[in-house]
Amino acid sequence: MQNKTHPQLLKMSDLARQSGVPAATIKHYIREGLLPPPAARTGRSMAWYDPSSIPRIKAIKKLQGTRFLPLKVIKGLLDDQGPAAVAATEEAISAVLQRLAPAQSASRDKIIEAGMPAAELDWLGAIGLVSPIRDAAGEHYAGDDLVMLETLQAARDAGITREMLPPEILQSYLTAVQSLVRVELGLFRDSVLVHGGDQLARLTEAATVLSERLVVLLRRRLLLPTLRELVQQEGPQLPAKRARSRKRGAAR
Repeated sequence: MQNKTHPQLLKMSDLARQSGVPAATIKHYIREGLLPPPAARTGRSMAWYDPSSIPRIKAIKKLQGTRFLPLKVIKGLLDDQGPAAVAATEEAISAVLQRLAPAQSASRDKIIEAGMPAAELDWLGAIGLVSPIRDAAGEHYAGDDLVMLETLQAARDAGITREMLPPEILQSYLTAVQSLVRVELGLFRDSVLVHGGDQLARLTEAATVLSERLVVLLRRRLLLPTLRELVQQEGPQLPAKRARSRKRGAAR
């Protein structure tokens, strides 16, 4: 069925097909104000949409899926600079991440043989902390994912047991770092994206590297002051109290 008055307009089903995003998701974007309402209606249940929305729909979905940004932040990015600038920004960030990540890879079997329990490996994948690569050679891990797994295994090898560092605590790490990333991208949106101009790609790469260094330096700076603050608030016997609390919980 075609809109005879505006033949260039699309039905929702066609908009979903051409954008690769489900109709229900597109309707949610419209309700949240990320997309314009229907360009025309030919009945109570027949709406028509401008195909020019397709690049924006793809950009929204990509930012959700690869950067885990909330819709409010995505709307600000797109409203300020448009899908083309956002796409250029993502390409620049991806280039930095690929350059920083090591090229080595290891198979799932090799990682399990090194001591990583299969159930723990699957759990890390389920929360999105690592993403296995599946191809004709089987399942393997590469880049930062492999470094993450090697780091966890190195902790175990050093005597830091599962009881000391339960893998479940990584969910809290992930949540905390995700909040930090959202702050970073909000600042980035209000500064580099607004003023970057034709230097956007170069400035994005520089800002990504700088941000990573700053996070490491700030964490180092905050470790001892925060420890002292916790001791003042909760007392020097805090570790012993927590150990007794864990034992009581295990006894129950």
